[in-house]
Amino acid sequence: MHLADPEAKIYVAGHRGMVGSAVVRRLKAAGYTNLVMRTSSELDLRDGRATQAFFETEQPDFVVMAAAKVGGILANDQYPADFLYDNVAIEQSVLHAAHATGVQRTIFLGSTCIYPKHAPQPMPEDSLLTGPLEPTNQWYAIAKITGHKLCEAFHRQHGDDMLTLMPTNLYGINDNFDLETSHVLPALLRKFHEAHQQGDAPVTLWGSGTPKREFLYADDLADAVRFVLEQPASEIRDVAPDGMLNVGVGEDLSINELATLIQDVVGHEGAITHDRSKPDGTPRKLVDVSRMNALGWTAQTGLREGIQQTYDWYRAHEGELVG
Repeated sequence: MHLADPEAKIYVAGHRGMVGSAVVRRLKAAGYTNLVMRTSSELDLRDGRATQAFFETEQPDFVVMAAAKVGGILANDQYPADFLYDNVAIEQSVLHAAHATGVQRTIFLGSTCIYPKHAPQPMPEDSLLTGPLEPTNQWYAIAKITGHKLCEAFHRQHGDDMLTLMPTNLYGINDNFDLETSHVLPALLRKFHEAHQQGDAPVTLWGSGTPKREFLYADDLADAVRFVLEQPASEIRDVAPDGMLNVGVGEDLSINELATLIQDVVGHEGAITHDRSKPDGTPRKLVDVSRMNALGWTAQTGLREGIQQTYDWYRAHEGELVG
């Protein structure tokens, strides 16, 4: 069955998360009607036997792996065993089950934190494993490298059509706004929103504010997933022999510039200060998107537009998000 068939059965792992929910929205909008989903309480993907049984019963044609244990610098630093073990366990279970049941194409979603801390900028796919990782999120990075290498190994040994998309920093609807575990953009959105409500109180940024980051709206990543699912395997392998494709917007900005943009969207008029005792993380993370561009895909959502849509969603759901 080709993915152009709207009846193709697509299993979206992690459909309740920011990325998974965006993938479901995008696939439905594109006319795909046969989507399979399970919550983590219904199916623990760390359990290989349960995952195998699920695949044998459902027999999906295509798989999108958006399930992962995720978090920011603080969470990675506090729970290294959880980030490494849980993610590797999920990857082993799902990828082996996809192989064993003859899934036509699997898309594994990685993260650009897999690249060395001092990788060339913008970071090409072939910079993987050419230098040390950023220590603050190395556990998650090693897990995602393992997932990609599993995809590559299944393809090399068995011919499985397994591809890895490496998105840059993501944000959007259904993001995590918990200040203990969230990434920088949603954390700043919440901080500026609450400070604005408190009479434009000052907002403190971690570190110097000089590191540069690239941000991709989650719905754009979802469109990239849909796009790659529909491309002929030969065309993908022509530009990505290792099956790895960076997904980003191709431009970045400093954390200070991001903060000013979010401040403007929120309407906060207070001061911005810095806590320089906190870590900066990787100095720059811009991805080389030439492979995806060569296939004919580019991101469509501008940063301000995406932040505005995310902030609108946050305000509509604030009560249930932060209690």
